[in-house]
Amino acid sequence: MRLFRLYARVMGQLGPDRRLGGVLAVANVALAAAAFAEPVLFGRIIDRVTHLPARAGEAGYADLMLLVAAWVGFGLFSIAAGVLIALHADRLTHRRRLGVMANYFEHVLDLPLAFHSANHSGRVLKAMLEGSNGMAWLWLGFFRDHCAAIVSLTVLLPLTLFLNWQLGSILVVLVLVFTALTTYVLRRTETLQGAVEHYHSGLAAHASDALGNVAVIQSFTRAKAEKEAMHGIIRDLLTAQTPVLSWWALAAVATRASATLTMTAIFVAGLALHFRGQASVGDVVSFMSLATLLVGRLDQVVSFVNGLFMQAPKMQEFFDILDTVPAVRDRPHAKPAARLAGEVTFEDVTFSYDGRRRALDGISFTVRPGETVALVGTTGSGKSTTLSLLHRAFDPETGTVRVDGEDIRDLSLASLRHNIGVVFQEPMLFARSIRENLQVGRPDATDAEMLDALERAQAGDFMARQPDGLDTVIGERGRSLSGGERQRLSIARALLKNPPVLILDEATSALDAATERKLQGALEAVMEGRTTFVIAHRLATIRNADRILVFDQGRIIEAGSFDDLVAQGGRFAELARAQFMAAEAPQDYALAA
Repeated sequence: MRLFRLYARVMGQLGPDRRLGGVLAVANVALAAAAFAEPVLFGRIIDRVTHLPARAGEAGYADLMLLVAAWVGFGLFSIAAGVLIALHADRLTHRRRLGVMANYFEHVLDLPLAFHSANHSGRVLKAMLEGSNGMAWLWLGFFRDHCAAIVSLTVLLPLTLFLNWQLGSILVVLVLVFTALTTYVLRRTETLQGAVEHYHSGLAAHASDALGNVAVIQSFTRAKAEKEAMHGIIRDLLTAQTPVLSWWALAAVATRASATLTMTAIFVAGLALHFRGQASVGDVVSFMSLATLLVGRLDQVVSFVNGLFMQAPKMQEFFDILDTVPAVRDRPHAKPAARLAGEVTFEDVTFSYDGRRRALDGISFTVRPGETVALVGTTGSGKSTTLSLLHRAFDPETGTVRVDGEDIRDLSLASLRHNIGVVFQEPMLFARSIRENLQVGRPDATDAEMLDALERAQAGDFMARQPDGLDTVIGERGRSLSGGERQRLSIARALLKNPPVLILDEATSALDAATERKLQGALEAVMEGRTTFVIAHRLATIRNADRILVFDQGRIIEAGSFDDLVAQGGRFAELARAQFMAAEAPQDYALAA
């Protein structure tokens, strides 16, 4: 069954602790054997005491005491082994839980932007936490109880047939009935539990989405609607969960009932066999104790199967994400790049997000080192997609992107991205200190270098207002700062990186006109000597670009300097005329007034 294949995979996640896991499994086998031996020895002791004459000699008592010593020895061994197993199982479980979380986290960070665009961050985080917790529960349960229970039911139980086949048969029938019942319940509820986990994922995504947009919810008085939506998801979740819980409650009751009936059957059958001379009193006592032991083991197995069933969708979701293969990754022989000169070439590049409509269609151009190139066009024309291919957020379907004559797929991802600085339209800051946000650009930067980068990004004034200077924590996504302050901090981060290739994706869109003019001068100074790509909708900000590429429906339809393109009277001229006329209209109106 798929459930037990998943179980085997979870056990395979022990990694470097696999050897310790093997030792604990062997210890569990020994523990199960000791637990099985105790009732058998106790039955032998009862028989010996029953048949021991009142005036038995020292030899008779010596034999009895030997059995008692063995019985006590097995009991003490069970206690000591149980303590040691539990101690090491706890340590192994916590170590591996953190280990698989770290592996998952590293894997998710390497997944392409397409994955993160298609999957809500709340779902991805939920899969990490709940999946690793489910595996930890499985490891701990296996090494503490379930391994010994499985050994007792599958290996030691058949041995009871050699002690007394009539009484042993009753125990075997109990286990067979339990197995059939559990299998039936699993088949009835497996699909239902998958639907339950779907609602759990929706609940996590909805809560994360709402908490991340509290300002919007409060501004648009959406709190009541969001609460009602959450209650709706919870109602749907409970509706889906209730049938599953009912089936497993029925299974638990049936298991307890069959266990009680088995105890009664062994007692009645044992008495009948005793009166016929086919079983001793010790046999009856042994089998009553074995029945008690096996009923306890069955309870453990029912709990294990139930828990495995409930945790399976969470662990499956964890593995589904872990099995996602990054579309963008290093080639086997990718080489690290030193500091690049900055020559960039696109050779007949095509790309599609959905495999149907081309976002880029035959893009070709070359940018010389130190040149500033602006990309303009309407929304969805392919500007941002083009530059996403440059720093390998995606790879082209056909064609080649080269830097300094090298296919960028032949360079290691880390070294390529180390040579490219990106200032996104959205600042994308961490809920950490200003210092830590700047060190993303260069971890070894000194305070003086960080302050200099902030000054060049026109952020000196707001830095002077921060109570803790560089150690000021700016909140989730930098919410304690204004939009312009967040963007200036983002620009300072890129400046601190000092890359040979710089991408400015609407870098000044969140700034007021006065600050934008100041920052534009600073950016022009920083652009000197490095290859710079600028995406801008406000055409006034790219007047000094060496070249402008005009995009439309994934193609470059015009290229040239600002003045040349205006003089051509084409698409760029239309965009410029529309923007400058819109900008001048309020001034004309003010003069007329």
